[in-house]
Amino acid sequence: MNIRTDLAVEARELVRGEAAEIEGVRAETFEHGQITKTVVDILNDKGAEALGKAKGRYITIEAPELKYSLEDYETVCRMIADELKKLCRTDGTTLVAGLGNRDITPDAIGSKAVSELIITNHLKTRMPGALSSDFGSVCAVAPGVLGTTGIETAEIIKGIADKVKPDTVIAIDALAGADIRRVCTTVQIADTGISPGSGVGNCRSALNEETLGVKVIAVGVPTVIAAELLAGGELPEEFSGLMVTTKDIDLVIRRMSKTVANGINMALHKDLTFRDIESIVD
Repeated sequence: MNIRTDLAVEARELVRGEAAEIEGVRAETFEHGQITKTVVDILNDKGAEALGKAKGRYITIEAPELKYSLEDYETVCRMIADELKKLCRTDGTTLVAGLGNRDITPDAIGSKAVSELIITNHLKTRMPGALSSDFGSVCAVAPGVLGTTGIETAEIIKGIADKVKPDTVIAIDALAGADIRRVCTTVQIADTGISPGSGVGNCRSALNEETLGVKVIAVGVPTVIAAELLAGGELPEEFSGLMVTTKDIDLVIRRMSKTVANGINMALHKDLTFRDIESIVD
């Protein structure tokens, strides 16, 4: 069975098996109550080849009760913000790209997250005295998908980046997982960029520093899993491309998109409190 996953933590689990470690891969896990954070560093080409992922750092935050617990929601927002502050230039301009098809619910997390962001770049450039220094410079786009625009997403974002000249690009996208327990309960942050659609076998042009000329941070949430994984590989061949999501996917996408967006808001508008941000975006 060809197991596809966008999560580095799952790729490591699948490759490692009973082995104590994988050459070129380092991992560390931290517990925050019911929430788990795993940091996977792919250190060299051997590690990249073993996991099928680009070299770099992958942070996975798993919160099984996220869609039910307001306390976990706030904690995960803060954890996302803390990780992004380490990876982004928060004193510069950030372009946030919400990837995916807004008309397909499991794929809409990017566009929905963009709608929850505090957008300030236009005010910072045209009315510099209108906002306090609490606010960072943030602009955003939800470019849609190739099937509806006829243009590669990477080309759209590169055109915008060439004009805006951001210091960092944050790309938000839905991912595919391999463990049903991580679907819609997990956030992955990676400093390697992203290849949209790779987890469902529909890989588009990559968004990374090489293609865009600027550092790209990927923030993703696994929203689907291959049906063949749930069936133990026993599905007929005609169902091999079937992807499964949760029955409450509408609720989940609203909660996860808001979680990702407010994590970004807290990172980029660094002196605003969680309550400040909640009051602005609600």
